[in-house]
Amino acid sequence: MKLSQTIKILTKYKAWANELTFSAVHDLPEGEATKKRQTRFANMVHTLNHVYVIDDIFKAHILGNSHSYTARNTESHPPLEELWKLQRVMDKWYVDYAEKLSDERLSEIIKFQFVGGGEGVMSRADMIIHVVNHSTYHRGFVGDLMYQVPAIPPANDYPVYLREIHENASHI
Repeated sequence: MKLSQTIKILTKYKAWANELTFSAVHDLPEGEATKKRQTRFANMVHTLNHVYVIDDIFKAHILGNSHSYTARNTESHPPLEELWKLQRVMDKWYVDYAEKLSDERLSEIIKFQFVGGGEGVMSRADMIIHVVNHSTYHRGFVGDLMYQVPAIPPANDYPVYLREIHENASHI
């Protein structure tokens, strides 16, 4: 499989998994998604906000643009519904962007400044793989927080996604 094909499927996986997670968080009893808990970002929504912020920062890096972030998360987060809309737009951007990339473009090296300081150097592919991996990592935190409700988080790992797309493709 070519690198460009892998990047395309990974961005689609990320969008799919985010949709499942946001839907599950949305369906929790009132107040559970923003209830303060023992975790790095205080609650589920603020954790998901961190994922969005990092996606936005790396989108800027990929495009060679500056961004206004001075930290890896904002002090507050928008309401879940608003954040979900923003994340859908962001996920669509990554999916659409990946659709246009050749292996050569994915291999291009981009220099940037990390929010916390220091220079970064990554290929476009590495940046996209990072946002996919980063969101998976933090969806895991959200899943753990869901168990504290108690609620069962959705099965949103990569093999489940592959099974689903292959099952849906065989029904067409």
